[in-house]
Amino acid sequence: MKMGINMKRIFTAVLIALLSCTIACAQGSRSMRPGHEPGHNKPSVNNSQKTKVGISPTIGKANYTPNVKTFYANGVSFDMVEVRGGTFRMGATSEQGEGATSDAKPVHSVTLSGYFIGKTEVTQALWQAVMGSNPSEFTGDELPVECVSWNDCQEFIRKLNALTGQNFRLPTEAEWEFACRGGNNSRGYKYSGSNYIVNVAWYEDNSGSEPHPVSTRLPNELGIYDMSGNVWEWCSDWHGEYSGEAQTNPAGPYDGYRRIGRGGSWRDRLDDCLSAIRSAGSPDKGSCVLGLRLAL
Repeated sequence: MKMGINMKRIFTAVLIALLSCTIACAQGSRSMRPGHEPGHNKPSVNNSQKTKVGISPTIGKANYTPNVKTFYANGVSFDMVEVRGGTFRMGATSEQGEGATSDAKPVHSVTLSGYFIGKTEVTQALWQAVMGSNPSEFTGDELPVECVSWNDCQEFIRKLNALTGQNFRLPTEAEWEFACRGGNNSRGYKYSGSNYIVNVAWYEDNSGSEPHPVSTRLPNELGIYDMSGNVWEWCSDWHGEYSGEAQTNPAGPYDGYRRIGRGGSWRDRLDDCLSAIRSAGSPDKGSCVLGLRLAL
């Protein structure tokens, strides 16, 4: 009888130990998932610091290091990153998953010449330096400018070119997506620089319902920031349906009534921040989730 009681006690002790070990392992696994802290539904946000996040193993292992050119406008500097020419598959490729909409089909081959694209979205500091005013709803020098229409962006670019002697412009939709995917350095991620959106984007679940200073998430394979999330970015193209035919340096339809926007924003779901997702809006209207990125 005593022997039976002792065996029961031993069995109970072993069971408790096993359960404790299982719980500890589970908590450890949760804490290592990107953007997750035990006991919190959302990661904490600090606008003044770069948030520590889990890094996908291949982030930063580029095939080449792009050239970066620095420009100045009335004392405000901004960087443009080289995107070497190449060929890629544009649209709802397989890694985009079910979140890619029919608007991003059919997938088609696109060949582009080389160009430069903004390392970050245009900041409020740069817009203020060029335009002398700031239309943004959420204000801060290093925040992306927003509440700008496509037409506003054309006026900004005209004045910027007069100041710098350059030929800045909005990127074409194809240029935007190629850069978003990492250009010739692409690792085939769902988002711009990672399969884990929290690594590279401010979006609905981690933004705290506001945009954030540029370059406070991780960059993509070309060293470009915020091409997923933060604010949507105007492109030069009119909106139109894709063709399945191979194209070289496409510039979109000849005319239309809505201009393309890309990238998703701080207010959008993760699927809206996929590399292939398209949006479009009237060129004379802006919103607090819509900004721009320069091309050259």
